[in-house]
Amino acid sequence: MGLREANQQFSRLMKAVKQGKEVLLTERGKPLAVVKLIEEPGDAHATVRRLERVGLLRAASKRQVLPPWSARSIRGVSVSHTVMKDREER
Repeated sequence: MGLREANQQFSRLMKAVKQGKEVLLTERGKPLAVVKLIEEPGDAHATVRRLERVGLLRAASKRQVLPPWSARSIRGVSVSHTVMKDREER
């Protein structure tokens, strides 16, 4: 978005920024600045939105509560036994 257009349509620019979009400002066709939302550190919702924007996270397809976590039994040799055996072989 050019500087003149950004100045004339400032409220539209701010609306886009509030929706989480980054707006590139240009001067005579050359990139000048990026306008983006300032996120408060420690705000979990802001962090999730940022991760969604950069493609590292996507929203769940189903909105339901996950079942409670429960430990699963381990089959075979325990990890500690495997580590001890590996150390003995060195």
